Amino acid sequence: MTDEEHAAEDERIAWRLADLAEFGHDAAYTVAQGLDAYLDEGPAGRVLRNNGRQILIQTATVVEKLPEDFKRAHPDVEWVRIARMHNLIAHHYDRVNDRLVFTALAQRVPQMLQALGIVA
Repeated sequence: MTDEEHAAEDERIAWRLADLAEFGHDAAYTVAQGLDAYLDEGPAGRVLRNNGRQILIQTATVVEKLPEDFKRAHPDVEWVRIARMHNLIAHHYDRVNDRLVFTALAQRVPQMLQALGIVA
């Protein structure tokens, strides 16, 4: 890989990490609304749940695009679990446990960001 190709890859990684930081902010906002609000059966709860699911799908989509070398350099991140959560939400929406999604937003997303050195 040439120096220019390395620079371009580094730029793409930085851009993706910035996206992850934004999704971390969105996850924190969603979690700050509280579990009761998140699980509420009304329209506001549905919006929060849809938001939470979308945050995890976007997070997994960005993670999927990170180079394998980058992922190997960060073994503390649960890369496979992130991908599995995406697949469950995107392809089996009717089997999604919203409490687990909330927990992922509250715990796994911040843990991933911390492991990557990202402050959200």
